[in-house]
Amino acid sequence: MITLSHADAHAVIDPAVGNIPSWTVLARAPLHAAPWRDDPAVQDDPAMEPVNKRLAGDFLCAPFCADNVDHGPMHGSSANTPWDVLETGESHATLGLRATIRGARITKHVRLTGPVLYQTHVLDGGQGRLSLAHHPMTRMAAGGRLCFSPKRMALTDPAPQYAGHNLWALNQMQPDLSMPCEDGSDWDLHDYPLAHKIEDFVILVEARESRLGWTVVMRHAEDDMLIVLKDPRILPITMMWVSNGGRDFPPWNGVHTGVLGVEDGCAAGASGGFAAALEDNRLSALGVPTALTLGGQITVRHAMVSLPRPPGWSDVKSVTITGGHLTLTDVGGGKISVPFDASFFL
Repeated sequence: MITLSHADAHAVIDPAVGNIPSWTVLARAPLHAAPWRDDPAVQDDPAMEPVNKRLAGDFLCAPFCADNVDHGPMHGSSANTPWDVLETGESHATLGLRATIRGARITKHVRLTGPVLYQTHVLDGGQGRLSLAHHPMTRMAAGGRLCFSPKRMALTDPAPQYAGHNLWALNQMQPDLSMPCEDGSDWDLHDYPLAHKIEDFVILVEARESRLGWTVVMRHAEDDMLIVLKDPRILPITMMWVSNGGRDFPPWNGVHTGVLGVEDGCAAGASGGFAAALEDNRLSALGVPTALTLGGQITVRHAMVSLPRPPGWSDVKSVTITGGHLTLTDVGGGKISVPFDASFFL
């Protein structure tokens, strides 16, 4: 394990699978780790892929979802195989994926600066096209409020994550964040569906010409905010995975509750696997790319920020980066700012 530290923040990188299983800022622990990570029976199960055995924190999916093209593991070698440690410092590390993906070399740069966790993945060379996504997960003990940068479309997949355990109606496209449910009611996607025992998935398409995509998870019981930031020119969609006790089979066993994945990516969603991202699909018909073209150098930038939730805040209406600061503004007019590398998303 690699441990990074800066001021009151600490992060752990697991080179065996390339994920970040732990990140703390003061008493806040924004990321989720599956409860079976230390269960010997699960860890010794030869039928389970490493990405699920070691499910935790954030990791890179390349390709995203099931690889039904090159027949690799779920979420690709980037989430299942070793990364070599190339360089480390007290608050930063550089790793290289030992395997190549479609001929491409992938280098991971992680940097911790106070409450900000920066990640950059650089893809060099390769052939063909590749879907890709980050996979950060958080857990809410008592639900939470979700806020987003402007979106132009919300979609559900044609097939359920787990049959009979979805809340939202399948295979729909909506121009706003009011999502019809299977029972005919509507659900505001800004609210985490804690009262529903479900396994569900929704795709949010970034607004045209957006230069900064963001998601803010305001956790009620934890009284904090997780801010997830992306470059929408590379990662044009945000896939929201809700895992709230809906999977009743091992190792999930109905105990994986309150979990939300904020999966910023260039992909076609969960249905159809990698193959769907390479074909004409609902997103590509909207002009939204669902795979990156390999061959040159591609840089994927992603950052997360952990902050306390200011008293009285109910919804974040804007997130901006100006003058070396990241500033969040609440609907009530309140503001909170932290230092942020202004050049990171340029």
